[in-house]
Amino acid sequence: MSGVKPSGFRPGRTVLLLALVLLSVLLAVGLGGVNISPAETLQAVWRGVSGASLSGNEIIVWQLRFPRVALGLLVGASLALCGGAYQGVFRNPLADPYLMGVASGAGLGATLAVVAGWNTALVPPASLVGALLSVSLSLALARTGRSLPPVRLILSGVVVGSIMTALSTYLLLLTEDRVRQVFSFTLGNLAFGGWRQVLTVLPYAALGGGTLLLLARALNMLQLGDLTARSLGLPVERLRLLIIVAASLVTAAAVSYAGIIGFVGLVTPHLVRRLWGPDYRVLLPVSALAGGGLLVLSDLLARTLTRPTELPVGVVTTLLGGPFFLYLLRRSGDKTAGDEG
Repeated sequence: MSGVKPSGFRPGRTVLLLALVLLSVLLAVGLGGVNISPAETLQAVWRGVSGASLSGNEIIVWQLRFPRVALGLLVGASLALCGGAYQGVFRNPLADPYLMGVASGAGLGATLAVVAGWNTALVPPASLVGALLSVSLSLALARTGRSLPPVRLILSGVVVGSIMTALSTYLLLLTEDRVRQVFSFTLGNLAFGGWRQVLTVLPYAALGGGTLLLLARALNMLQLGDLTARSLGLPVERLRLLIIVAASLVTAAAVSYAGIIGFVGLVTPHLVRRLWGPDYRVLLPVSALAGGGLLVLSDLLARTLTRPTELPVGVVTTLLGGPFFLYLLRRSGDKTAGDEG
């Protein structure tokens, strides 16, 4: 039994979405300061995969643009997948991947590394430690005996996040000359994405994301409420903890190497839920696919709109996602009002 009636895979829409994501990847790899044709782009990717020697535009494609796009796909998919999981485990459509203070903790870790004058390579590990510490504190504060009440989890996440943000702000006030570097992290940036970053984030995304996908059926059952889920034999508290830990681990890894990118994890599951239905066995993988494509497109706009300078990709996702999310809320409100009438 699955707690929510399956909505169907909708293969037509899924194939269309996959085609759009692949097109986004092709455009993002080919467009930039030097425009490269699709045929040359595909040839460069093939030569890179096969290990052949590269020259000219092939170096631009394989060593510069494609790893950045791959990191964008991975981070966008991670944020959207975790956003959908959080919305399911808390039964709250406003939940996002940063609910447990991941973003604030990562920001504090990055700020500490920058203020201390550490090597730039140590900023992502410091932000990862900060994010995981924030989640651990939130879980510890929310625990009541053996239970983790959703309301206490949300409140503890808000409190811990506020404390982390306050500490980050205080540190920035002490070292104003390093504000720009910290802001670059807090606004999201894929400019330094390379194969090393992709291969570092990938294991976290595979382990945590795979766990969430395996728990999709249990997430369906959670939508019936804790009492009903327990009566069906579901270990609600252990399941909730496992989902939160898995989603937080994936989000922390993504944020540590791409910075804090807003709205991808909030808007994407909403849109997928409207078009594919509420079954988490479909919603989670489709959200991951859509989130990856959305971040790749956003990064392409960030690179090209103000060329030769770049916008932080987090600014683009907020400018795109904010109004769209308000539109979705308005549509939902109108539908509810119509049903009541």
